[in-house]
Amino acid sequence: MLLETLRCENGSPIHLSYHQERLEATLHTLNIQKTYDLHTLIFPPKLGIYRCRFLYNAEGYSIEFHPYIPKKITSLKLLFADDIEYAIKYSDRKALERLFEQREMCDDVLIVKNGFLTDTTIANIALEIEGKWFTPQTPLLAGTTRARLLEEGFLTPAPLSVSDIAKATKVGVMNVMVGFIEVENGIIS
Repeated sequence: MLLETLRCENGSPIHLSYHQERLEATLHTLNIQKTYDLHTLIFPPKLGIYRCRFLYNAEGYSIEFHPYIPKKITSLKLLFADDIEYAIKYSDRKALERLFEQREMCDDVLIVKNGFLTDTTIANIALEIEGKWFTPQTPLLAGTTRARLLEEGFLTPAPLSVSDIAKATKVGVMNVMVGFIEVENGIIS
């Protein structure tokens, strides 16, 4: 199954147009002729913050709402994984889960593919270098929050390598649920 994860606050899905755009791009990439209009399908609970899982494929869809429980990300373990692929958001995350299990005492891993920084298992990343926020030019998954922050001019895409970590004064992670947050303890190699 394919997946879109949306943040819903007090009955409203947040930044829905970015999810619709990625969903349509995924359907096009996989040559699936089915269409889904998230604006007419997502009706979250009226009170509270929820993580909405919109699961879909060529045959149909299902929707789940789960109360949002924040995950604290204060440290990232650098992990090399040249064979990882996750350009399309699938509900099957076994490859990412195997990497996550290698985090040791850190909260998550920062995946390095072919010498370049990509993502954590649940978020895109950014490095602040000389007062400007850069995000990997080729992430594993083009996240919706990343897309929005690029469009707003907050982020600049760049080919970030492991050596760029030493130049960074701050490290940030972003996804639909946390927005953009700084990683307190940074990256541990």
